[in-house]
Amino acid sequence: VKERLDFSCAVLDANGYLVVNAPHIPVHLGSMGVCVREVAKVIVMKDGDVVITNHPAFGGSHLPDVTVIKPVFYKNKLIGYVANRAHHSEIGGKKPGSMPADATALEEEGVIISPMYLILKGKSQWSKVKEILSNGKFPTRSLDENIADLNAALASVNLGENGLKDLCDAFGEENVTHHMNSLRLHASSVLRERIIKLGKNSYSATEYLDDGSLLHVKIMKKRDHLTIDFTGSSGVHPGNLNATKAIVQSVILYSLRLLVDQPLPMNEGLMDPVELILPTGMLNPDFSKENLPAVVGGNTEVSQRLTDTLLKAFGLVACSQGTMNNFLFGNDRFGYYETICGGTGAGNGFHGTDAVHQHMTNTRITDPEIMELRYPVMLERFEIRKGSGGKGKWNGGEGVEREIHFKADLEINLLTQHRKEKPYGLNGGAPGKTGEQTLIHSEGTKQKLRGMESLSVKKGDKLIIRTPGGGGYGKH
Repeated sequence: VKERLDFSCAVLDANGYLVVNAPHIPVHLGSMGVCVREVAKVIVMKDGDVVITNHPAFGGSHLPDVTVIKPVFYKNKLIGYVANRAHHSEIGGKKPGSMPADATALEEEGVIISPMYLILKGKSQWSKVKEILSNGKFPTRSLDENIADLNAALASVNLGENGLKDLCDAFGEENVTHHMNSLRLHASSVLRERIIKLGKNSYSATEYLDDGSLLHVKIMKKRDHLTIDFTGSSGVHPGNLNATKAIVQSVILYSLRLLVDQPLPMNEGLMDPVELILPTGMLNPDFSKENLPAVVGGNTEVSQRLTDTLLKAFGLVACSQGTMNNFLFGNDRFGYYETICGGTGAGNGFHGTDAVHQHMTNTRITDPEIMELRYPVMLERFEIRKGSGGKGKWNGGEGVEREIHFKADLEINLLTQHRKEKPYGLNGGAPGKTGEQTLIHSEGTKQKLRGMESLSVKKGDKLIIRTPGGGGYGKH
């Protein structure tokens, strides 16, 4: 939370629809409204209450992302909600860091928090929260860190509540509510105008994940409305590459925001002219059964791949690295997590950007000094991966190379994409290079790792991660 800024904050209206946001993580923000509305169906939120959850069935993304929600009342009237979502680097699960690459069930990924009170009628429920985090099949390895992060999240929603009340004091509750509604109507209106100007009535695209799973979208225009249909995408994934309906909404909201290309908050008014068709499957797994599907890669990886699928359908930009390059290590005492940057896709009139986070992720990477001070590793190399961007009239951005030396025996996990499928180019542009990761054992032997990998490393081993480049645009 502090070093990588892997959190997001939002203000929502009294019906739980996203109004405005802090400019952080799109995969968090687009699903925050879904989360607030789903939670409100099952738990009563009164003045002074604060509720937390990470459950994917209630609009959660993956278990490390814990959402904190506070209703805001002004003169005994509900005027909105403030909420945040923050990634906890450790929240249990069968592997340190709570993102096991080989997970096949949700409980293997960490502690599941169904919607519950953090504050009830002004009184804290820390003992109950600690009990949930400490018990269960795979409890957290870093309880104190979890509680500290939740305290920060609580301070954030308290600040948001005060800010919203201050606005009501200054301008009147009716004025504040009016402008919340106006922002939503504006977002909807701007998108409708853009839809009318679209050149075709139908758009479609298909992308394959590295394991062959299929993402398919068909977008149909009718006057100023869009129907976005994911029929034909793969069924429920046997591993952890299941996205949720909330994650799919995040992708759609973000992609429509790019389509509009005007100064506009991530406001849910962008969804008003949209009909979503989302059959049960990898993009909408069933959480009503006893054995809940694993989702951690669906949040990080499928969200990225799905974004590029929508952008491909609209022909907006070539494929970016299409992965968060999730890298985790730890032992029975701690878990560490980072996402690693890569190249963005080129577009009509611009080159891709080298070595940046993109699309669904928007975090920093931990400073080497902090990483080496706190954890038994040494960062030996972190540089741009020359030649990894696809060539074209406009070139794709370059990925990076990151080399980590382990100073203790640890468990590591890698969750990545575009290790087999190349990031596509557009309009004759070449694809970007696929990523790869290699473990160099202390005695010098090399082991090529899979895109989704969970294994143990020894003191003296080194890991080299090469991230994908973006696709090129137009013929060279």
